[in-house]
Amino acid sequence: MPIIRRWSIARELFVLQVLVVTLLVTAATVGTVALAAQDAQHAAVEEVTAVAETIARSPVVVSALRTDDPTTTLQPYAESVRVATGTDFIVVMAPDRTRYTHPNPALIHGPFVGSIDAALHGGTVVETSTGSLGPSVRTVVPVRDERGAITGLVSVGITTDEINRRLRNQLPAVLLATVLALALAGLGAWLLSNRLRRQTHGLGPAEMRRMYEYYDAVLHSVREGLLVVDRDGRITLINDEGRRLLGLPDDAPVAALTLPPEVAELLTAAEPAADVPVLAGDRVLVANQRVTRFDGRTLGTVLTLRDHTELRALAGELDSVRGLTEALRAQAHEAANRLHTVLTMVELGRADEAVRLATAELELAQQLTDQVVGAVAEPALAALLLGKSAQAAERGVELVVDPESRLDGARLPSRDLLTVVGNLVDNALEAVTGRPAPRRVTVLVTEGAAEVLVRVSDTGPGMTPEEAAAAFRRGWTTKHEGRGLGLALVRQVAERHNGTASATPASPDGGAVITVRLPVAGS
Repeated sequence: MPIIRRWSIARELFVLQVLVVTLLVTAATVGTVALAAQDAQHAAVEEVTAVAETIARSPVVVSALRTDDPTTTLQPYAESVRVATGTDFIVVMAPDRTRYTHPNPALIHGPFVGSIDAALHGGTVVETSTGSLGPSVRTVVPVRDERGAITGLVSVGITTDEINRRLRNQLPAVLLATVLALALAGLGAWLLSNRLRRQTHGLGPAEMRRMYEYYDAVLHSVREGLLVVDRDGRITLINDEGRRLLGLPDDAPVAALTLPPEVAELLTAAEPAADVPVLAGDRVLVANQRVTRFDGRTLGTVLTLRDHTELRALAGELDSVRGLTEALRAQAHEAANRLHTVLTMVELGRADEAVRLATAELELAQQLTDQVVGAVAEPALAALLLGKSAQAAERGVELVVDPESRLDGARLPSRDLLTVVGNLVDNALEAVTGRPAPRRVTVLVTEGAAEVLVRVSDTGPGMTPEEAAAAFRRGWTTKHEGRGLGLALVRQVAERHNGTASATPASPDGGAVITVRLPVAGS
């Protein structure tokens, strides 16, 4: 029906509960009344049987049956007992059915209507029959003399109308219990309906189904990872993209998921966060977290994750290219100055000194190139070191490649080497920039039988033991901005290759030393 379709799920549940409870209580009431009627019938049978047996054993009845006119003695006696016991009739009769007593005196000496055969043989007759007073429940028992001979019969009965009257007297209590049960059940259904209405915001089944379908479709189709956490810190939802970005199995239940430490730390804080970089496996993710509220109540937090791994790699390469471009521009400007100097010296007739000046500059540049290329056979890493050397010169920093450096093969991915060396050199350059002379960064890259060793030292301010212990944590930086990712990425590469990354608070030159050991395949 259209009206029912517009009902909220709370109203539908309330109506359904009321109907079910009403049916159950009605059935219980009918059953109770039926049991009460049956109990009233049994009680009437037991009552008339007890009264009949008591009268049959009375000496008054036994002696009166031996007289010529038993009615004179038995009629008053029977009526007094009938009134006292609340029965409807007591009939004392001869074995031939002749009545000696009856509530209606006009029927005395008339024949008794009903079964007496079992009583004549010493038994008891119990039956529901229609007699002179209408339908009744009656019993007939024998009266025996001193010798045991049957000298008469006693019949005691209660009319059906009387039994029904007694039953009707019990109906108010039954009806009261029924009304109370219905009222309590209705109140419980109403309270439950109100609670359900608050929790479902008055939505109907069709609206909830449609909302769930849209909700599920949207959550699993968005290109961002999404995690929903309740007020107790339990994950209640994670979409497909979230599982992929965090490297979580698709078939694992939400309650059994183990999140990367940095993501778990962010969720545990349960505080708003905007564009916070976090590491998850080999991915760099940007996290945004918001506290969710409804009607002034805090429901939990929602965390969204975007994959910035490739973007950050490209940004790092772009920064390197930009830095190299700036260094080349500065070198071009410097070279132009030197060229003008050489030309001026030639014009002044000092050709020998001009040649020596130009040759010295070329030798310095070629010496650095030969040193780097001779020590590092990996072309990408050699190019990186030359570019960083140009950047260092632009900043007034001396970048030294340790003479012990040697890297002949490509036993590690170039990208991982560039990540480690590039981030370590960048951090060292930042540490010494603006410091008093000497400003030097020393790089050692050497390959052994079992591992590749990368060590970068500087002449900067160094680190305290506490800073050295926390250096590879996300957010640590020499600039103290809480956004550092360089050393965290280095740690990530080291962990991916089952290697180590450590920081020494002070080098022989006064600065810090960062050492990374990367086991190589086949070692």
